[in-house]
Amino acid sequence: GYEDLPTAVNITWSSINFKTILQWQPKPSGYFYTVEIHGRTSDVKRKCILTSETECDVTDALRNVKETYTAHILSVMPAEMDNFEDQPFAVSEKFTPYSQTVIGKPEIKNYSQEGSKLNVVFQDPLTPYVFPNGSFQSIQDIFQHDLEYKLYYWKDQSSGKKDVTTKSRNFEVSVDSGKNYCFYVQGIIPSRRENRNGQESMVLCTSAGRNILDEYGTEVFIILAVIAVAVITLAIVLPVVLCKRKKAKKARAVREKELLNGV
Repeated sequence: GYEDLPTAVNITWSSINFKTILQWQPKPSGYFYTVEIHGRTSDVKRKCILTSETECDVTDALRNVKETYTAHILSVMPAEMDNFEDQPFAVSEKFTPYSQTVIGKPEIKNYSQEGSKLNVVFQDPLTPYVFPNGSFQSIQDIFQHDLEYKLYYWKDQSSGKKDVTTKSRNFEVSVDSGKNYCFYVQGIIPSRRENRNGQESMVLCTSAGRNILDEYGTEVFIILAVIAVAVITLAIVLPVVLCKRKKAKKARAVREKELLNGV
């Protein structure tokens, strides 16, 4: 009977920028899974009905991002495909998207260093949810004033890191003129107890006053030194070789002349 069917174990929620995937074990054999999403105040929603997979994209069932949900993963026999009422199931931990989804990487759109000012412009990560006009909502559209961003910056090839905070999408900070700086941006939700810090953007560096040695390091210096030595050596050796060849040619001409006169 289906009472003896294995039920799901190791159920986990994986959510970045409100795209949420439910995962579990084991791989089914001779039966299927169906996922039910239960909210405190919302109707039950079924996802991934009669699947043989062990993961399910439940993003669409979590549109009320401040709701707290649990997932029931039903084990269903082929003979009972139309009956979900009495199937054995496992229950996940509670999940609240608003407080548990991970904030993804911001995208650096533009940056510049002019004199003693470093300017960085970035874009919020987008979510799978859309406005009525069809455009995707960003995480800032959802979190509003609960979300802020930090810019971490430091002198190139230095370990001393500074940071500034903003609720907008750009930074302007004072730096040392003529020095190169590296930086990254990270979303933060200070009100959270867990998952406060989002994923870090890629690290970028400015090139104010950067020369070829800054770009490529000692390798270029070594190559240039080898080339310089080769040029100097050639400049010394080539005249000597040419001079010896000229003398040898002259001596050969004299010998040939003497031989002709002797004849």
